Amino acid sequence: MFGLLVPASAGSQESGNLTGRWVLNRNQSQVDKEIGFSPTWQIAGGRGSDRDSGGESRGRGGRGSGGGRQGNGVLRESEEDVKRVQQVSAEARVPSPHLTIIDSRDSVTITDADDRSRTLHLDGKDDDIQINGLRLSAVSIREGGHVLVRYRVESGRELRYVYTRENSGPKLTIDVQFVEGGRVADTVRRVYDLIGPDAPFPTTDVTSKAQPESARSVPAVGPPPPSNAASTQPVNPQPDAELKGLTRLAIVIEGLGTQATTCRLTEAAIEATVAGKLKSAGFTVLTNTMEDSYVYVNVMTGSLSGGSCVSRFDVSVYTYTSARLAYQPSPVLVQVSLLHKGGISASGVTGHSASVIKNVADYMDEFIARIKAANK
Repeated sequence: MFGLLVPASAGSQESGNLTGRWVLNRNQSQVDKEIGFSPTWQIAGGRGSDRDSGGESRGRGGRGSGGGRQGNGVLRESEEDVKRVQQVSAEARVPSPHLTIIDSRDSVTITDADDRSRTLHLDGKDDDIQINGLRLSAVSIREGGHVLVRYRVESGRELRYVYTRENSGPKLTIDVQFVEGGRVADTVRRVYDLIGPDAPFPTTDVTSKAQPESARSVPAVGPPPPSNAASTQPVNPQPDAELKGLTRLAIVIEGLGTQATTCRLTEAAIEATVAGKLKSAGFTVLTNTMEDSYVYVNVMTGSLSGGSCVSRFDVSVYTYTSARLAYQPSPVLVQVSLLHKGGISASGVTGHSASVIKNVADYMDEFIARIKAANK
């Protein structure tokens, strides 16, 4: 399935854990190469049925990508398919100037220069990925020292990434392939250099010359406001109005694994910090019970080759409510994100737990201040 991805010269190369802070090496990367999928008319005119590409890609629940090929050989693309192709192509054309990667063996979390994180589970099963409001399916595995990722863009089209780190070395290679009908239509290679856990990332925009503005500026895609979802009651226009009346919160801590234990991070310590902040502020903290509103802390930790640790942590406040959606006749239960903050901490093993917990505590202080302000 991933045979096209692995470079022939690297078949026997062993690569290490991907965890690290990486800076794009412009001189060794193909950052100025024009890449992308073939025009739709070219695909329709030069290829046969979907059988060449293995049929329609299906994600969880057997959902297809929405596109397909009509009986006369013309590739039929939905509006969502077109937008999805534009988004993933733009992301592949313009590499992030730096990356922070946390490789916890079973999953890899990649954070780019815009602080956007993506977690890929290396179990060969579908991950639902969001790119500027558009959903697509990704399948990831670890094979032969490489991390291999397939993004299913639309029927017969995939964007494939292979991440390879030199064995205990300072280089990370990312090979990107545009695959159409089971064949590689275009390729590009990025090379990143490893920097230390305390070294600052460069502030220069190394991608500014990589593409013309027309290729780089793909607008964010989101659903239009529903025309038939007008509320029967007036909306409270005050800032943070959704936080008013919030006095009871449960706590959920997730994501800590063996790497976190190595770096001396524990769920108990994080939960105690969050609970202490909430109780001191007068909140009712609920445990071992189902509660509509809760604080959710997710921490992904990896170990650097020099013995240091790096963690990506996100702190959110969620609640549930029933809502009538524009495309459904009956109300449904939906999850609502009320507050969110996230960051990255890299340090030695000795002080890593304290660093992560301090950041979580600072985020809780910000959340509590906003909730109190909304309740005045």
